[in-house]
Amino acid sequence: MTNPNIRMGLQIPSFTYPGVGTADLFETIAGIAVTAEKSGFDSVWVMDHFYQLPLIGSPDENMFEAYTLLSAIAARTERVRLGCMVGGMTYRNPAFLAKQVSALDVISKGRAIWGIGAGWFEQEHLEYGYEFGTFTDRFEKLEEGLQIIKSMFVEHQTTFAGKWFNVTNALNVPKPVQAGGPPVLIGGSGEKKTLRMVAQYGDACNVFGNPDQIRHLMGVLDGHCAALGRDPKTICRTRLGTLMLGRTHEEAQAKLSARLGGAKVEDLPADLQLRVKNQFLVGDADTVAEQVTALLDAGLDGLIFNMSDAHDLDAVAYAGEVLSGIMK
Repeated sequence: MTNPNIRMGLQIPSFTYPGVGTADLFETIAGIAVTAEKSGFDSVWVMDHFYQLPLIGSPDENMFEAYTLLSAIAARTERVRLGCMVGGMTYRNPAFLAKQVSALDVISKGRAIWGIGAGWFEQEHLEYGYEFGTFTDRFEKLEEGLQIIKSMFVEHQTTFAGKWFNVTNALNVPKPVQAGGPPVLIGGSGEKKTLRMVAQYGDACNVFGNPDQIRHLMGVLDGHCAALGRDPKTICRTRLGTLMLGRTHEEAQAKLSARLGGAKVEDLPADLQLRVKNQFLVGDADTVAEQVTALLDAGLDGLIFNMSDAHDLDAVAYAGEVLSGIMK
């Protein structure tokens, strides 16, 4: 297993930008990724979805197939690691997914991270004709897929007979550039299933929450590592959140208000208020520094940020400058 040492990542969550038509869309995305790389981010991520997510946009907004987009970004960048934050095991046959991730690793010359989870967005499954199944079904598929794909990264042929997936003498050529295959990042905060799979199969995890929640989850992960005889220090621990960084407090609050459709946090339903408070980092450089430090002190190795204004390359560059100063 290989710790990917993620410190500071940028997730690109949206592909609908003011004044940008379809023909210019990829150039805009590539510009974001290149700016992030130049500004100190060590990884760039995209979601693995077919529709835009609720609370970010409407289902009919632009959404790319993740591995096609990541491979194109790989050809425009040189240093940043690339991955899904995170993929859904329910969307692809695992052997095919092993080919996709391996191709990304070859195209990027060894910069792929395999981000994966159990899948959760039911609408996509129903409308694309993918079986959604129960919570238990999806986690059984995740575990079988982890075994198949990790084998296909390294073995000449893989045979596996499971409840959900079967492969027979499956080849995966060319193999990934990274010895042992790309690092495996498992996303989710589930204490019994997800974090146990991180301890058993993962090189990294990505969770959600405030510092108190993070501290608790890291303790749970340590417990799973102890039960499995795994050194907990070999797992890179990250958190995904939304960054609303302004040069002034007022500018940051204006960004937050725009993100919320003009509403104030206190006007939102209680559950959405809690989500914003737990997931958003809002403020000027000093305020964000305090929030970042609190999260890292809770037991994280790195943070992954999305930005609703990522199409503003000056905003991306400023975020990289500020975060690099905090997280060096």
